[in-house]
Amino acid sequence: MKEKIKLVMPYIIIVLVVIFLKVYIVTPVRVNGPSMEPTLYEKDIMILNKTAYYFSEPERFDIVVISTSDDYIIKRVIGLPGEVIEYKDNVLYVDGEAIEEPFEHKETDDFSSKELGSETIPEDCYLVLGDNRPNSYDSREIGFIRKSQIVGRTTLTILPFDRFGWRE
Repeated sequence: MKEKIKLVMPYIIIVLVVIFLKVYIVTPVRVNGPSMEPTLYEKDIMILNKTAYYFSEPERFDIVVISTSDDYIIKRVIGLPGEVIEYKDNVLYVDGEAIEEPFEHKETDDFSSKELGSETIPEDCYLVLGDNRPNSYDSREIGFIRKSQIVGRTTLTILPFDRFGWRE
């Protein structure tokens, strides 16, 4: 019996480590839908870093996975707590100052964070949008996202192999 335990123990340890990593550290996530095109495409498989915000806060333009009441969605952080966000003529304004978005996205209709019922983005909340602005279920429909809803940050596409690489 001791021999059998010695034989299977390394495999049990490996399985436990993999389960721990998947539950608490990193896990693969699949992009569902076109809301992040042209940055991410439907069925892309990415690595989700669940520890990304244990010791830091989400930053503008991070790609995050969010837990909603129905599902998990992948979006980009646009507005941070305490800010006023506005899009006018497809230009992002943060507290009245034009900010260049360093990624490709589809045209954004005029929009203001004030339309979500608060002068500024509330404390511990974020405004998120998909890169495919005309076809994205995001803060414009579901409101501000609480930090507790952010599961983690994702930047690495692993599948399909022809799209392997870092996404910002």
